Amino acid sequence: MSLAQLIQQKLSDAFNPSHIEVECESHRHNVPAGSEMHFRVVLVSDAFCNVRKVQRHQKVYAVLADEMAGPIHALALHLYTDAEWAGQAPASPQCMGGSKG
Repeated sequence: MSLAQLIQQKLSDAFNPSHIEVECESHRHNVPAGSEMHFRVVLVSDAFCNVRKVQRHQKVYAVLADEMAGPIHALALHLYTDAEWAGQAPASPQCMGGSKG
C-alpha cells in the first residue's frame, strides 16, 4: 500500500467523508524520484460541522500522527463540510525551493 493510499484509508475511517482526494505532489518538489513526502488532501465531511479551521487541521494531524512524525514532510489540507464544499479546492502553488527556484 502506498503512503497516499494509507493516508486516504485512515482519513476515510476517521471522518467518513462524502469526498476525499489524496494526491502525492512530491514529484513537483526537489526530492528523489519516487518519493512520497508532499501531499495535498481535500476532505469533505460533516465531521467538520461547527469546527473551526485550526481545529479541523488538528483533527487530521491527530489521525496522521505517525505519518507526520515520519515520512510526511508537507501536507496541504483543504477541509470542508458538505455545505461548504463547492466541488473544487485550490491548486497547490508551484514549488520554488531547492533547484526548482
